[in-house]
Amino acid sequence: MSKSIIVGSSLAVLGLGGLAFGAWQVQENRAPEPQFAEILDVAAATRSVERPREVCEDVERVVSVEVPVEVPVQVPVTQAAPSGPGASQDPHRVVGTAAGAIVGGLLGNQVGGGSGKKLATVAGAIGGGLAGREVQNRVEARQHAQAGSQVQYETRYETRYETQNQTVTERQCQTVMESHEEHLGYDVTYRLNGEELTRRMESAPQAERLPVVEGEVQWQAALQEAEPQREG
Repeated sequence: MSKSIIVGSSLAVLGLGGLAFGAWQVQENRAPEPQFAEILDVAAATRSVERPREVCEDVERVVSVEVPVEVPVQVPVTQAAPSGPGASQDPHRVVGTAAGAIVGGLLGNQVGGGSGKKLATVAGAIGGGLAGREVQNRVEARQHAQAGSQVQYETRYETRYETQNQTVTERQCQTVMESHEEHLGYDVTYRLNGEELTRRMESAPQAERLPVVEGEVQWQAALQEAEPQREG
């Protein structure tokens, strides 16, 4: 083999190698293609929470109460028969004695004559006075007894208690438990490098895919894209 052929072949091999190295170096220096995470699903995350609440209402009911009532009552009042010296306007029975003496004296004067007539008159007056006194005493006693037996009535007021039904309104309260849904955020399901993952976020991303830088999904990019839509 001639020397020229050997030299030419060597140069050719070296040239091809240089081209290959140059192509590899160019490929190594080229920026890698951007990587994205694909949003598969966005679901609102909530939980059921129970809280107590006081509920009040006015309720009417009928109750029985004791009510004081002033009632007029007719009360019998019995007057006692007067007794003693002050019970009569003529305690010494002067009227009866005088009347009896006059009658007795007249009757005695009709008996006998002379001095005997005077004695009869005096005796008749004395006996008539005693009899008249006794008669007046009995008459007044009977009158007092009749007066004492008469019953009079007067009206007085007494307090009595009667049962009455009254309607009262009462405030009744009770505690009830109310259930409501509390918002927790959004569960975002996405695919990255062929794997499905889930992340909870405060706001729902609006983009269908998000850029990935050094293996980290740029969630802020989705929120920044959503801002112009909310402002519009």
